[in-house]
Amino acid sequence: MTSATVERPAAPPSPPGERRAPRLYALDGLRLVCALAVAGFHFGNSWRLDGVHGGSYHLPGAAPVLIYGFLGVETFFLISGFVILMSGWGRTVRQFAVSRAARLYPAFWAGVLLTTVVATLLPITGGLPFSRLPEGGRDVVVNLTMLAEPLNVPLVDTIYWTLWYEIRFYLIVACLIAGGLTDRRVKIFGAGWLAAALVLPAFPGAWLTELVMPGFAPYFIAGMTLFLLRRHRRDGWLWLLLAACWLVSLQRVHLRVLDLRPGFAVAEWPALVMITLVYGMLLAIALGAADRLRWRWLVTAGALTYPFYVIHQRAGYSLIRTLQARTGWDAGVVIALVVGALLAAAWLIHRLVERPLAPRLTRFLSARHFSRIGG
Repeated sequence: MTSATVERPAAPPSPPGERRAPRLYALDGLRLVCALAVAGFHFGNSWRLDGVHGGSYHLPGAAPVLIYGFLGVETFFLISGFVILMSGWGRTVRQFAVSRAARLYPAFWAGVLLTTVVATLLPITGGLPFSRLPEGGRDVVVNLTMLAEPLNVPLVDTIYWTLWYEIRFYLIVACLIAGGLTDRRVKIFGAGWLAAALVLPAFPGAWLTELVMPGFAPYFIAGMTLFLLRRHRRDGWLWLLLAACWLVSLQRVHLRVLDLRPGFAVAEWPALVMITLVYGMLLAIALGAADRLRWRWLVTAGALTYPFYVIHQRAGYSLIRTLQARTGWDAGVVIALVVGALLAAAWLIHRLVERPLAPRLTRFLSARHFSRIGG
């Protein structure tokens, strides 16, 4: 989630003349909390040993709390709005595109291949939380492009749906960069985008819906607004736009809660309080409250987040089901072991895949034969 896509340690070297965005350590820690919250939502709720939805829970006592882990996705999008605009400021379209590709693809490729192996060796049958599964190598190859969803190809792991939202947001930011990033232009665009997100649900099937992303647009816009507030905290229009995003987010969270079908009643008010606290926390970070935070372990947390996110769901279900079936251990113990194993795998992906491959991918995409992209 974001993506899972904010700045991470050992990033590829910046091309000449490119300005690096400052690291906000607090966001690294918050990202890992979000990833673990989403994992708790997936593992603690909804899926029995046989994969059938409803009626029984891995962690029945904790399920009514872990259900709110779905808000980790909304928080990821808020962070992306802030950090992606920050990382694009002062860059050309080509520099921005190279940076994003080098961040996203190495860990994603490793995640797709690892998940495919686990799903093949430890298949789950009967009532999976996946509408369709890849049918062969061709589907897996398409997944590696990160474009399986728009191409209507089954996802190796349905958690990738969030990445398609991220990619569309990157395209929007790239267009803003191409037109010339200024505070005024971003502010006007954000207000127009939010208005479109409010209007388009009244026109089901409208072709702009895929680009506007009405369900999650308020979070991206709010993140962008927070970045501008970091630069101009006395701008009243920015505060008004942020407040509007928050109000629309409350309505979107209301709809998300209604869409949950866990088999027990889910109170709405905790979700509304949580998303409000997230807004408040990110506002404090944007205004500099955490600028002095320099704990190195937060860098490690940030490094683990994206690899963990892209491998946790499908592989996690398989590992939990298999380990519990073969050992009979308590579900809480099994889930803790699986989460630990996935975090270890995420660290290995970061050290053995991201760190060596991202600089090579940066150099390749920055080479002359790509120099016409974005100027």
